[in-house]
Amino acid sequence: MPEILVLYYSRGGSVARLARQVARGVGEIEGMSARLRSVPPVAAVTQQAAPPEPEEGAPYVQSRDLQECAGIVLGSPTRFGNMAAPLKHFIDGLGAEWANGTLVDKPAGVFTSTATQHGGQESTLLSMQLPLLHHGCVIVGIPFTEPALSTTRGGGTPYGASHVAGGQDDPQLSEEESVLARALGRRVAEVARRLGVGA
Repeated sequence: MPEILVLYYSRGGSVARLARQVARGVGEIEGMSARLRSVPPVAAVTQQAAPPEPEEGAPYVQSRDLQECAGIVLGSPTRFGNMAAPLKHFIDGLGAEWANGTLVDKPAGVFTSTATQHGGQESTLLSMQLPLLHHGCVIVGIPFTEPALSTTRGGGTPYGASHVAGGQDDPQLSEEESVLARALGRRVAEVARRLGVGA
């Protein structure tokens, strides 16, 4: 069964919660499933003997996850309007995958969480889309045909799913944020299915 790779870094739990909603949305498309993976913190990457698996949450991503996926959805907390260092570090190491065209023509989406309403969600989402474009991905967003995009008072943008944590990195998502995260997962899975990626 074709799988959409839902790959994220989460420090306080908000991005992990969004990732699970994106994965639920992927599973709502017949014949598609989600593969949840995370990236290690930068400190663990630079240590000589980094643990092979995180103590909790999704397993760390491996090269084969990128090769085997039919699409990819990246998630990161916002750091001054940009993706967090662990995700950027991971992406910066994908030279071989770029050269081999591993992600070419695969649909891709993005999601993020911020502590405040105007904490840089849209610039962070765009920052994650740029390397996906370099890898030849087909970028998928959330159209305004999703009613929750017009009614949300928290996160949610046409560039991707998002969450406003309210200063506490609260992992609890609003109903609209959950709905929009699932919508993003469905759209990436549906585009992959229509393109016949991984079939």
